[in-house]
Amino acid sequence: MSNGDIKPVSVDRRSILQRAWPVMLANASVPLLGLSDTAVIGNTGSLEALGAIAFGAIIFSFVYWGFGFLRMGTTGFTAQAVGAADEAEVRVILWRALLLAVGLGTTLIVLQWPIAELSLSLMNGSAGVESLTRDYIAMRIWGAPAALALFALMGCLIGLGHSKTLLLVQVVLNSLNIVLDIWFAGVLGMGAAGIALGTAIAEWCSVGLALFLVLRILRARQGRDQEAFVPLSRLRDLARMRHTLSVNSHIMIRTLLLVFSFAWFVRYSAQFGDDVLAANHILLQLISFSAFFLDAYAYVTEALVGEAAGGNNLPAFDAALRKSSELAMATAVVLAGGILLGGDAVAQLLSSHEAVWQQVTLAVPWAALYVLLAVVAFQLDGVFIGTTRTREMRNASLLATVIFLPLSVLLVRAMDNHGLWLSFVVYVCLRAICLGYYLPALRRSIIDQTTPVHGAV
Repeated sequence: MSNGDIKPVSVDRRSILQRAWPVMLANASVPLLGLSDTAVIGNTGSLEALGAIAFGAIIFSFVYWGFGFLRMGTTGFTAQAVGAADEAEVRVILWRALLLAVGLGTTLIVLQWPIAELSLSLMNGSAGVESLTRDYIAMRIWGAPAALALFALMGCLIGLGHSKTLLLVQVVLNSLNIVLDIWFAGVLGMGAAGIALGTAIAEWCSVGLALFLVLRILRARQGRDQEAFVPLSRLRDLARMRHTLSVNSHIMIRTLLLVFSFAWFVRYSAQFGDDVLAANHILLQLISFSAFFLDAYAYVTEALVGEAAGGNNLPAFDAALRKSSELAMATAVVLAGGILLGGDAVAQLLSSHEAVWQQVTLAVPWAALYVLLAVVAFQLDGVFIGTTRTREMRNASLLATVIFLPLSVLLVRAMDNHGLWLSFVVYVCLRAICLGYYLPALRRSIIDQTTPVHGAV
């Protein structure tokens, strides 16, 4: 397809906001589920059960986060296929991702015992908590194929620009989850296992809804030509599958490096005492809350730049990056200001210990600075995910992590908790700087059309 045949990608701030706000709401609905689970067990179950759902939630969050490439890779490939007006590839990308998700989810079911034992060996809980956590894992693991398939379906929706449908699926998932958790754990008294059962059932119901909605969208895009709905020749293309696995493996390594860096930050926080650890945890929650908003712009950026790259449309690429970044940076300024001015008040709501309040007061400027600067890394992540240039993302995260680890040790010795926060801010800046270094080459690849698009090798 020549450039003259490519339909220009329309980019304006209003359309970016229209795509972004449903993602913000979908992201913000996730913590409500954790709060509801805690409230149900906290009022009807034992302390051991409360500890079990805390352990179980952490374990599944870490495991599933490692497979986040199913969402990100699907978004990038789908957006590029849309930009190239290749509807057959849009469908194949979805089915390829779903097959991979189901395969990985089934593998998790098979490996549930070593996953449980390894995780619990690292968490140092009481015998009662560990026993109930095993029950939780044994029940919830049956939802793994559905949970991973949801990642793929959500990636498809983002790549197609259907963020309102994404919001609908997320609201149904969390609402059904809450109702089932109350029924199984609260009414039937199943405790932590009931929470896990409710979550697994909600995941399977939600993946059914998401699949129905996505297939309806794809049929509408395809029109009456139903014969080619699943192009099997492309689906069986081993070269394309290897390219997909390669892209996703880079995202997985990048994600694990991010998880490790955050875990390193928490680990070092503990050496300063419980008050500093609690204060840093509160500030990390404020950073996570800010990420709900900044991630939404990054998701929109993924779709827009991917579509522009798929159509070899450099002006649309530049417009998407510029306008989405302007909105994201304005939002980051507001969020950073809110943390700086309201962080102390939030700390007093979340903790009754004055020592924790004092530590939050000392460190809150660092958290605000982190949010203000992290928006650049968020946006560039969106660019490289949308264009599936994931090797560069992996390299950027690797270099930033390699520098962050020894730097944090040196700065902690010199500045205590302030040094830890400074190294954390430097870490997110390094990620942005490294990705920025790769950006000109990415733009040039769109100009000369040498980069493989929409999953081609």
